[in-house]
Amino acid sequence: MSTIPPRPGMTVPSTRLSRLWHLGCATGDLAAGIGVKGLIELARTRRSAEPSRIRLSPEHTRRFTDRLARMRGAVMKMGQLMSMDGSDIFTPEAAEIMSALRERAAPMPMSQLAGVLEREYGQGWDAKFKRFEFTPVASASIGQVHRAETRDGRRLALKIQFPGVRESIDSDIDNLAFLARTLGMAPAGVDLTPYLEGARRQLHQEADYGAEADSLEAYGAGVGADPDFLVPRVHRDLSTSRVLAMDFAEGVPVDRLADSGYSCEERDRAATALTRLSMRELFEFGLVQSDPNFGNYLYDANSGRIVLLDFGAALPVGSDLVQRYRQLARAAFADDRAAMRAASIDLGYVGASDPSEQVNALINLLRMSSEPLRSPGHYDFGVSDLFERVYARGREMFYSGAFSTVPAPETMFLHRKFMGAFMLCRRLRARVDLGGMLRPYL
Repeated sequence: MSTIPPRPGMTVPSTRLSRLWHLGCATGDLAAGIGVKGLIELARTRRSAEPSRIRLSPEHTRRFTDRLARMRGAVMKMGQLMSMDGSDIFTPEAAEIMSALRERAAPMPMSQLAGVLEREYGQGWDAKFKRFEFTPVASASIGQVHRAETRDGRRLALKIQFPGVRESIDSDIDNLAFLARTLGMAPAGVDLTPYLEGARRQLHQEADYGAEADSLEAYGAGVGADPDFLVPRVHRDLSTSRVLAMDFAEGVPVDRLADSGYSCEERDRAATALTRLSMRELFEFGLVQSDPNFGNYLYDANSGRIVLLDFGAALPVGSDLVQRYRQLARAAFADDRAAMRAASIDLGYVGASDPSEQVNALINLLRMSSEPLRSPGHYDFGVSDLFERVYARGREMFYSGAFSTVPAPETMFLHRKFMGAFMLCRRLRARVDLGGMLRPYL
């Protein structure tokens, strides 16, 4: 685990009323930052297919971010997504502040943490441990992670769920839906309901630590003895529905390999290993870790291995869906437009009755994004402008209403996973032989 800088503990709002109050305050901070001109701009863009062009100041963004970090749960998850794609709302300075949400949430104060542990382990819970570090090594939207050592010498990472987060998911999503519609976060005619319902289901899944323990063990069995990866073991005797105990592992988030202290060879090797793993997940395991957050992959420089974390969003994939993705990959590999159209309809990317211009626009986007598959040898993401071209074209299509068909939630989550692998290769400026890795699965 990487260590986060200390941050003052803040009690997690655990009742529906308190969470609604904090969300209302966050909305007030947002409105104050936008100002009258910004509100007029929002009203205008809600009636059109354009993204809004409002800008938030760093000061108001910091207040907004602190409020989301305090709430955790679904609200913070929304902020994390906004921070990854906020170019239409945030200035570069404000976007940098928002990026803190991807690193850590505010930890619980010690008294609240002790209360959670007492409810899960019973009175005298500390007798189970030789050492327990109250300062978390990581803190995210659902829970925080603490380092501990048992009396029999096991070095553990304890993932401890924030109180009230599980019970607040539905009300948080409902409140966020209201906020999104009020602020015009999508263009006219775009129905956010399928996306919000998908987020609702995923958050309920992520809050079930018992199910995550099952996924962690199943995934570990799939990875097996692969020398590039380490999957922590679950310790069932200290795991509950709200505490997940696993092996403690050292490492830094894999995107840190982009820093100057790491070699091109290390970056290429890590990007290649994780891209290969993504293909194995889909075509071999039938179990995909669908959350592409870079913090879920820790690089251990001593061993050269990548530690795999956070299986709350693990997605079982049936053989029928795997075959449909195989057909799309074959079509993209062969640059066959007719086959791409058929595969896109089968996957629900477009409908059979959608206007031809919308279908053609999607196929053009697929052809563009699959360029690395058709590139001979290693594709150099460090010199390519592919991401910028795909990003610009995708946003243009979204805001023009070209995506009138909404794919099934599992398809959207898989798409997010593949985009995450793509973004990591770009972030690391890696050279990866995507076509060579994919060919055996076709």
